[in-house]
Amino acid sequence: MKLPLLLALLFGAVSALHLRSETSNFESLLGAKTLPEDEEMPEQEVEELETEEEGGSGSEDASKEDGAVESISVPDLVDKNLPCPEEEDTVQLVGIPGRQTCRRYLLVRRPHTFDQARLTCQRCYRGNLVSIHNFNLNYRIQLSVRGLNQGQVWIGGRIIGSGRCRRFQWVDGSHWNFAFWAAGQPSVRGGHCVALCTRGGHWRRAPCRRRLPFVCSY
Repeated sequence: MKLPLLLALLFGAVSALHLRSETSNFESLLGAKTLPEDEEMPEQEVEELETEEEGGSGSEDASKEDGAVESISVPDLVDKNLPCPEEEDTVQLVGIPGRQTCRRYLLVRRPHTFDQARLTCQRCYRGNLVSIHNFNLNYRIQLSVRGLNQGQVWIGGRIIGSGRCRRFQWVDGSHWNFAFWAAGQPSVRGGHCVALCTRGGHWRRAPCRRRLPFVCSY
């Protein structure tokens, strides 16, 4: 009788020891699985995120930004309901003499973004931002805007495409056959829209969301 009882007690002790070992292994595995949720992000992932943020804040491609390359932004869609410029905010510019069909040019002194300016020219005057194809018109516009407080005005030039396929285009669809860039322009970096300097009449790239006076042609 004593031998079977001794064997039963020994078997029970071994089973209990084995069960405790399995429970300990399971707890250790569970702890290893849940630990990363409480840890900080690995250094490598942090570095990758910082690299992406730095690249996005300084690169021209990320600044499609501006770009408003070149879809109308939500604020501009809301601005469709704004009234047209008051007469005291506009100045009629004289067309180029000697042509059979003289277009009219209008300076709007109230600052708008590029897309807002383009919408205003289309909706209020059935025209577009001015395209400039010769020095004579460029000079006349510069003389008309040189008294403004702002240093630049929007004209109808912008960049389309991406990478090596980027090119300048007039928003009214006319040919890009004339340019009057300032020294160092058009730079590799900069906005996707073209502004005319009120002093000297030279052109510069500018962020499309900048608010500037503008010239309509109709």
